[in-house]
Amino acid sequence: MIGLAGSAAHVVVDDLGAPQLSGDDEHHLARVLRLRDGDRVSAPDGLGSWRWCRWTSGGLEADGDIGATPRDVPEVGVAFAIVKGDRLDWIVQKLTEIGVDRLTPLVAERCIVRWDADKAAAQTDRMRRIVREAVMQSRRVWVPEVGPLTPAASLLAARGVLRADLDGVPLDALNPSAPTVIAIGPEGGWSPTERSAGGPTVTLGNTVLRAETAAIAAGVLLVDRRA
Repeated sequence: MIGLAGSAAHVVVDDLGAPQLSGDDEHHLARVLRLRDGDRVSAPDGLGSWRWCRWTSGGLEADGDIGATPRDVPEVGVAFAIVKGDRLDWIVQKLTEIGVDRLTPLVAERCIVRWDADKAAAQTDRMRRIVREAVMQSRRVWVPEVGPLTPAASLLAARGVLRADLDGVPLDALNPSAPTVIAIGPEGGWSPTERSAGGPTVTLGNTVLRAETAAIAAGVLLVDRRA
């Protein structure tokens, strides 16, 4: 949003009626961004509402009415096979900055990375923290949803899910008004079971992409369709 881009900081709060900062957010605004008393801060609740505030030595002070921003339509999502290390963090961060609404980590048959239940819970929490930070950096008002770790075959069988593959059709050939999720497979490719799970197949171009590159390409294509 053009107006919010001019704020000195953008921070998600739980209660717009009485905006309060977490300890980490207060430290970031005071010590990292070095805000001065009176600097304008935009504060969304992550659910479409937001208001202007002023930074003071005591935190945030409301400075304007609560506004509302509708969701972009259609809602779009990217589901991506889990990858190692900071590549996953990068996918989550960039999809949020781009404007994707839903992020779903996938476990595919040919994934090298495997998470047990504890690892999946910890990684989901981590992804949600990264999403929140990226929302604040990119001045988004809606916080994207992060779904649970999902078997690829079950997601691919769901309505509105497109499987990314080299032999797919261009995204422009499909209905632009329908909510859409593009699923990105592992670098080992989709298994025969996953290929037969159902749903249309879409191409991201005629080159072979790394998993993280494919996820970002899918996000850009989806968001660009509704611009």
